[in-house]
Amino acid sequence: MEEGKAGQSASRATKRKGADREIDRVNVSDDALASILGLAAHEVPGVVGMAPANIGEGLRRVLGLSQVDEGVVIEHPHGEKRADVDIHVVVAYGVNIPAVADSVRERVKYASKRYAGIELDDVRVHVDGVSRG
Repeated sequence: MEEGKAGQSASRATKRKGADREIDRVNVSDDALASILGLAAHEVPGVVGMAPANIGEGLRRVLGLSQVDEGVVIEHPHGEKRADVDIHVVVAYGVNIPAVADSVRERVKYASKRYAGIELDDVRVHVDGVSRG
């Protein structure tokens, strides 16, 4: 009798797995994705910080409210599981800027796919400043 119950539970679990229901999907908000991408960009050697992408972020910085998503702009022209991203960074003086920008692009693409499951089509890296580090 116990075997029959165990077999029923397994079949229900199988049916549940195969169904594509709203409850089975995970959605990552743009704010969460921006935080992931900002942290990933900060990990790249040669990046000393993020630059504000717009006046609102500039005001947040002046008020001391800058966040890890600063300098990240996300667009979804190809659907919710694909995105285009603009990353605004400040690099250290003396680094090879094209090499750092390529590293930022690769790190951000990897982090987006690995941690959020979102494929980035176009990653544009804007070097908005150079600092002594």
